[in-house]
Amino acid sequence: MAVLKVTVDNFEEEVINSKVPVLVDFWATWCGPCQMQGPVIEEAAEAFSDIKVGKLNVDEEGALAQKYGVMSIPTLILFQDGQVAKKAVGFHSLEQIREMIS
Repeated sequence: MAVLKVTVDNFEEEVINSKVPVLVDFWATWCGPCQMQGPVIEEAAEAFSDIKVGKLNVDEEGALAQKYGVMSIPTLILFQDGQVAKKAVGFHSLEQIREMIS
């Protein structure tokens, strides 16, 4: 499945009301570790068909980043049933993401 671009306009529908868990990568274009995380997020979207994977640009969607306490990026947040289930800060490998979502 393709990586979903998460915005304030689709957040409720795609993340909060999702029937499956959603992994959201909070990132920014100027962030070096975020650039390294990007391809791993793409891999995760292909590898894990039982979840949705999205990216949220903190520069464009600052209110959502603030709402979920994102202070450092990249931050990965796993949402289940509309709630934060797990949160991880910094670069994570595909294997670490696999452990996070299992």
